[in-house]
Amino acid sequence: MKEFMLIASQIFLAILLVYAAVSDLRFRIIPNWLNGSVALLVLPYWIGLGLAPWPAMAIQIALALGVLAVFAAMFALGAIGGGDVKLLAALALWLPAGALLRLLLLMAVIGGVIAVITLAHHRARRLPGQPEVPYGVAIAIAAFWVLGQPFLNHFGA
Repeated sequence: MKEFMLIASQIFLAILLVYAAVSDLRFRIIPNWLNGSVALLVLPYWIGLGLAPWPAMAIQIALALGVLAVFAAMFALGAIGGGDVKLLAALALWLPAGALLRLLLLMAVIGGVIAVITLAHHRARRLPGQPEVPYGVAIAIAAFWVLGQPFLNHFGA
């Protein structure tokens, strides 16, 4: 049963990440219901992993709150969207500290590439105003990369 919970939660997370990327790319919005679903879906994942409430689950919650605080400050500065902040905090529940750091670094690199492409497209079409970067795409790609490593790299880091 634990293995089923683990696999099912990972499959649903993958579906939600694809939806988040597509939604952000098309509409520049990551819905709150999606972010809430990513956060709640971690419960069967934790059970499938056999995480103890203390200290393992508490550490994951603390990491997520730290991510929320840092990126909420970036949101306040206008550097990132609110849906992106909530998605990152929800994903922080899924990842230990090292994997979370890899996700954030990879997201920054991919997000930079997407920002350059978005800016070039915006200028080439001579669109008014500031371009909105679909950072949810970078978050989803980075999450797939980090979460997929155990499946893709059986020989260690």
